[in-house]
Amino acid sequence: MKVIVIGGTGLIGSRVVELLTEHGHEAVAASPNTGVNTVTGEGVTEALQGADVVVDVSNSPSFADDDVLAFFTASTRNLIEAERANGVQHHVALSIVGADLLPDSGYLRAKVAQERLITESGVPFTIVRATQFYEFVRRIADSTTGPDGVARVSTGFMQPIAAADVSTAVARAAAHEPLNGIHEIGGPERIRMDELIRRGLAAAGDTREVVSDPEAPYFGTVLRGAELAPARADAELFPLTYDEWLVAQPAAPTTPAAAAK
Repeated sequence: MKVIVIGGTGLIGSRVVELLTEHGHEAVAASPNTGVNTVTGEGVTEALQGADVVVDVSNSPSFADDDVLAFFTASTRNLIEAERANGVQHHVALSIVGADLLPDSGYLRAKVAQERLITESGVPFTIVRATQFYEFVRRIADSTTGPDGVARVSTGFMQPIAAADVSTAVARAAAHEPLNGIHEIGGPERIRMDELIRRGLAAAGDTREVVSDPEAPYFGTVLRGAELAPARADAELFPLTYDEWLVAQPAAPTTPAAAAK
C-alpha cells in the first residue's frame, strides 16, 4: 500500500513514515521541503499519483486566527481535489480532542473547519483526535509566562499523550479501513493543566512560579472543565504516563556556560 504523509518530516509525520515502512508499506514524506505545498497546491497532484492513502499531520506555521483558518481550509481543499483526481481511497487526518467544544479558540475553530471539509468530501476518511503532547508541556508554560516571569496557567483538565503514541495511532489508522468517523486518543492520566506545568518545569529544573488561574486562556479560550480530555466511550488510552515519559528523556547537554551559572 502506498501512503503519502503530508507533514511527513515533522515530529509526528516522520515517525508515521517509519512505522508504516517497518510494516511493509510504501510511505512517502511530503512537505514544502520535498516540493509539496498543500496551501498553494504546488506538487500536490503529482505527489498523490498512485497513492492509496493520504495522511495529513501538517500544521500551520502561524497560529493567528485568520492565518490558521486559511492554512487548514486551503490545504485540505487542495488535498481533497488531488485525492479525487487520483482515486485515493482513504484520507487520515490528525485533529484535537475537544476542538468542537471550544469555539472561542481560533485555532480550534480552524481544526473544526478542516474536519468538516473532510467529512463532506466524499473521500473515505478517518479523523484521529489526540490530546496535547507531552513534548509541548514546556512550550505551553512559555506561552503563559508574562513579563514578570510568572506562568499563569489554566486549571482546566488535560489528558496528555506522548507524540510517539500519537504516531502509532495515526499509522495504525492509515493501515486499516476508513472509519468514516472520529477516533479519540489520549494518555492515561487526567490532570489539571497547572499541575501538569508544575511537574514539567520541576523535572526540567525550571524554578519559575506557576499561578493557578481558572480564567487563563489556552489557545484563546477559557477551559471550564475537561474539554481537552477524551469523552468518547471508545477512546483509546495509551498507558505511558507523563512521569514515565520524563524519565525516558535524554538529559540536556551541559555547556560550559550553563555549568558556570
